[in-house]
This record gives sequence, structure tokens and C-alpha cells, in this order.
Amino acid sequence: MIRGIVIVLIYLASLVSILFVSAGRLDWPMGWASLGIYIAISVINFVLVDPALVSERAQVREGINPRDFVLASISFVFFFPLTLLVAGFDVGRYGWSPPIPLAAQVIALAVFTLGNAIGSWAMVRNKYFSTFLRIQKDREHEVITDGPYRCVRHPGYAGTILASIALPISLGSLWALIPAFVGACGFVIRTFFEDRVLMKELGGYREYAQNVAFRLLPGIW
Repeated sequence: MIRGIVIVLIYLASLVSILFVSAGRLDWPMGWASLGIYIAISVINFVLVDPALVSERAQVREGINPRDFVLASISFVFFFPLTLLVAGFDVGRYGWSPPIPLAAQVIALAVFTLGNAIGSWAMVRNKYFSTFLRIQKDREHEVITDGPYRCVRHPGYAGTILASIALPISLGSLWALIPAFVGACGFVIRTFFEDRVLMKELGGYREYAQNVAFRLLPGIW
């Protein structure tokens, strides 16, 4: 648990540093608002999430799917460090993007909050919500079918994709949409392969998939 807290604190501090160092300024209200919301939700997660899951997510354990490890790692790099880096250079230093109306940024901030909230709901409800795909036989892994899992099979990924695409707009950077989109594509691919592994190796998942037809977006995919 303590290890997990330390890792998250270092991670959050690094995000703040990347955004504002690349921007070369601290007077960026939407930058503080976006990261403030993300940090607040991360703190709430620690209060609500099963401590055993915090420990699980803080370690690279034996049995992690190698392909998922690669896909997830690449996607995470594009989602946050690169998205924040590009946004910082764009908005803070070089002004590559045309001005985005404040109203659009505020709406995007609300969508960013919603996406993170969906991801948190999935994490709180699913005590097997590991960072990388792993059939957790040591934790008596079973299929979770309620909460947001009644709507789509991968609500955590859906929320993360939604938040990550909204983040560049909330920061006022159209160029930052490029790494965010690459990260989103990585998670879509990850979802496809994860489904195949879960159907093959996790008891009850195939039946669950027959009842919940869509992976990320109800009515579409």
C-alpha cells in the first residue's frame, strides 16, 4: 500500500513538472484545473479502491501478458507524458494552435472529468483492475458483471480514452490531440487482444461477453 502511494505521488509530481516546465510558466489556469481534477480523482481512488488492488497495480507481477505490457506502456507514454509535453510547448511557448474558445475548453474539462470518473468507477468496482493484463489466479480472479461493466466490457479503458482525447482541448492545444489519439488507438488495440485472452483463460468471461456485446462504446463496438 505504501509503495503504491509513493509511486502515484511520484507519477503525479512528474506530470505537473512535465506540463509546466515545457510551458515555461506557472500562470496557466486550465493547466492547473486539468491536473488538479486528475490529482483529486487519484486521491479519491486511494480512499475507495481495495488496498489489495493498490498493491497489485504498484508491481510488475509474474504472469503479465507480454503483448499487453508493450501496448499499455506505449499507450500510457502517448496519453500523458507526450500529450502534456506537446500541450506545454504549444500553449506556453510557441503558440502552434489557434486560440480555442474558453467555453470549449471548459466543456472539454467537464468531459475530461467524466472520463476519469468512469475509469475510477470501474476501478472501484473491479478489484482485479490491474495495470497490465494478468489472470490473477492468486487472487481468485473472477468476472465482474455489475456497475459500469453492465454497459461495456472495458469501461476503464473507455473512460481513459474519453479523458485523454478531451485533455488537449481543455488545455487549449490542438497539436496535443496527435499523441492523445495515438494513445487511444493503442488502447483500442489493447482491448481487442485482451478480450481474446480473457475469453480463453478467464472462466465465465465468454458467457459475460455474450450478455454484454460491446467492448468500449454501447451500440458501436
